[in-house]
Amino acid sequence: MSSELTEEEMRRALFGTPQPEEQISAPLVNEPEEEVVLAKPVVAPAAKKKVAKAFTPRLRVTLRVGNEFEGKMKELIHEADTLSSLLAEQEAVRAARKRYKYVEVASVKSM
Repeated sequence: MSSELTEEEMRRALFGTPQPEEQISAPLVNEPEEEVVLAKPVVAPAAKKKVAKAFTPRLRVTLRVGNEFEGKMKELIHEADTLSSLLAEQEAVRAARKRYKYVEVASVKSM
C-alpha cells in the first residue's frame, strides 16, 4: 500500500463519500449595471421655521438621603431624561452620593 494519498482520497477518508449535489446550470448573463451617481439636492434658502421641541422622556426619582446612620432623612427629587428606570435610579444615586453618605431610593415615576 502506498503511503502517499491524493487530496481526494484524504477527503474521503476524513469526511466520507460526498453526497451527490444537484447542479443547476443556468447561463450567466452579464447585465450592464447602471452607474449610480449621488448628488446633493440643491436647497433654496427658505424662511426658517421654528421647530417644536421633541418630547423628551423623563422619570422622577424620589430619594431619601442623610448623613447620619438611622438619623434624620430628607427627601430629594431627581429628574432623569431617560426611559430606563434603572439608569434613572443609578444616575440619581450617583448625584446624591456627592453630598450625602446614606441614600435610599423611595420611588421612580414617569412624568
